[in-house]
Amino acid sequence: MSLLNIPPLVADKISPYAKELLQKVEAFIEEECQPAEKILDAQMPSDPRQRFLNTYPKIIDTLKTKAKAWGLWNLFLSNIHYREGVALSNLEYALMAEMLGRCHIASEAMNCSAPDTGNMETIAKYGNDAQKKQWLTPLLNGDIRSAFVMTERFAASSDAKNINLEIRRDGNEYILNGTKWWSSGAGDPRCKLYLVMGKSDAQNADPYKQQSVVLVPHDTPGVTVERALSVFGYDDAPHGHCEISFKNVRVPVSNILLGEGRGFEIIQGRLGPGRIHHCMRSIGVASVALDLMILRISDPSRMTFGKVLSQHGTILDWVAKSRLEIDAGRLLVLNAADQIDRTDAKGAMKDISMAKIYVPSMALGVIDRAIQAHGAAGVCQDFPLARMWAHMRTIRIADGPDEVHLNQLGRVEMKRVAELLVFTYPAIVWLHD
Repeated sequence: MSLLNIPPLVADKISPYAKELLQKVEAFIEEECQPAEKILDAQMPSDPRQRFLNTYPKIIDTLKTKAKAWGLWNLFLSNIHYREGVALSNLEYALMAEMLGRCHIASEAMNCSAPDTGNMETIAKYGNDAQKKQWLTPLLNGDIRSAFVMTERFAASSDAKNINLEIRRDGNEYILNGTKWWSSGAGDPRCKLYLVMGKSDAQNADPYKQQSVVLVPHDTPGVTVERALSVFGYDDAPHGHCEISFKNVRVPVSNILLGEGRGFEIIQGRLGPGRIHHCMRSIGVASVALDLMILRISDPSRMTFGKVLSQHGTILDWVAKSRLEIDAGRLLVLNAADQIDRTDAKGAMKDISMAKIYVPSMALGVIDRAIQAHGAAGVCQDFPLARMWAHMRTIRIADGPDEVHLNQLGRVEMKRVAELLVFTYPAIVWLHD
């Protein structure tokens, strides 16, 4: 079955080069990535103490070598916005990322996995030449991995103004003190760089200029990975979501990204593309869940009340709703990706928020129906649905919870009041009372 699904509405925006790559991505996932999933699981240590910071499955390196040979590398980085990028639009990559979402190892195999994608885009956009040489080049080569270190345990981090990690200048160095958690990717032994957001000017009258982002090598004295955090019981090894303490951590002033007080500007530039990448992959995840549900309810050995499950109206309703919701979500994602191409992440803020609000919740609903159709099998390790649900549930929180995006979208819509009163509904008197 072909994974390739180019909606007619966008077909004319997909270049011949991108169509060729799409076919190669599909083949690589089917021929290389999907068979490697069992190998990856077998190569992970069963001892929880060995699952982080000192080991990772060697099949990953094998797949990376093959992906480079296939020409499937760093596809997320568009040369529309980055000189280091490849000749693909965000719209074209959205279709590829949907396919990557169907196999949990595929994104990393092609060097297109979070948080590295967002970190590479950030350094490409805001880093100077020295920072790019030291960190962007090895990240683009897939030699190292990175973590984005923003969220704090004792602060409501959905409002980044609350972040309290101290960044204090001392001569030619910055000193960092504080604790972070949910630093995704920090548990991986290949993680060599942290992009750390903290408060460098707490007294600044403008709360949006109090924050900065600093590049911190993982082995800097004073940096300690305190523990890995589980996600509904899953440890997500070797990726890892970690709590990290910074105690008198010193880095050169040259490690500041863009400049002091530019942290909010950086995170908005980083999180916009990151959010849409999550949504792209989520479409693929939801599609797999629907496929598994269809297979399960079509199994002739699973009869209830004299009927195959697919003959029950309620079950067919689940299938129909899932198909509608996935296709609606896909169009939201493709529209946001196209808007990023035509402007940038900031210009597509409304479209990105709409996709980020809708798609993770939609995918959760589809996965939940698939779990229900599988019965007890849906919640155990024999099927991937439970892990898919656990991961997808985090996406409703990652890169800004639903409520933040809903609030932002609502404020954008309310800006239309004056226009509606003057141009659209001037004759409706009660609106003016």
